[in-house]
Amino acid sequence: MAPGELVEFINLAVSGAQTRDVLERQLPAGLELRPDVVSVVVGVNDTLRCTFDIHAVAARLDTVYGAFAEQGAVLLTACLPDPGGTLGLPGALARPLARRQRAVNAVVHALSERYGAVHLHAAEGAWLTDRAMWSADRLHPGERGHRQLAVRFHAVLAEAGLATGSPPSPEPEFPAPTTSASLWWLATAGTGWVARRCTDLLPQLLTLAADELRHRARGTSARLDLRASAAVAAALAALSVAERQPDAA
Repeated sequence: MAPGELVEFINLAVSGAQTRDVLERQLPAGLELRPDVVSVVVGVNDTLRCTFDIHAVAARLDTVYGAFAEQGAVLLTACLPDPGGTLGLPGALARPLARRQRAVNAVVHALSERYGAVHLHAAEGAWLTDRAMWSADRLHPGERGHRQLAVRFHAVLAEAGLATGSPPSPEPEFPAPTTSASLWWLATAGTGWVARRCTDLLPQLLTLAADELRHRARGTSARLDLRASAAVAAALAALSVAERQPDAA
């Protein structure tokens, strides 16, 4: 893009969106725009549903990434931190969610390489434990956190020769929400979110936690990690088989 050329930014993101929403709603709208650069950062909300299926997540992301890559767009992706850790859940509840997020990240890593995406490793680093980076819900970055992501994305884009000029400022433009504002959010919107997860995710998460505790007591926790790794491998292998089928015909 030439210096001084106008840039139009369009945000199709919706709070709570899962990979299904990106595939069915955001992808068609995004393709119509024919973007030069498109960011597809999704996956945490999938891990917070009882319907979580790494095979479905992989298939949806493969379709989305492939469609934008076919149009010639520069694709931005990121692996994300596990929600159990950011929420501060007890270990037995956090570990199953962490395992799910690692599975999603493994898929994102593999597909990002397949489609030549500019990929940001955002699942690690000291910035994740800095409370000032996060909004009241502890799942979404606040302004400082979003700016940190912007700085890090600018760095990887510059390294790839796709960004010029100064990086964005890491310092917030607006004051951080007050404690009372955060408490008000938790007492209003936050309670609704908790209620929805109590009827959706919590029963399954408790089952997963019980399974986690049984394996820890037997010293067989590694089996759970191996099971998750095998599921990721099978999901990616299924995509490879699907790609080869037209050629075979």
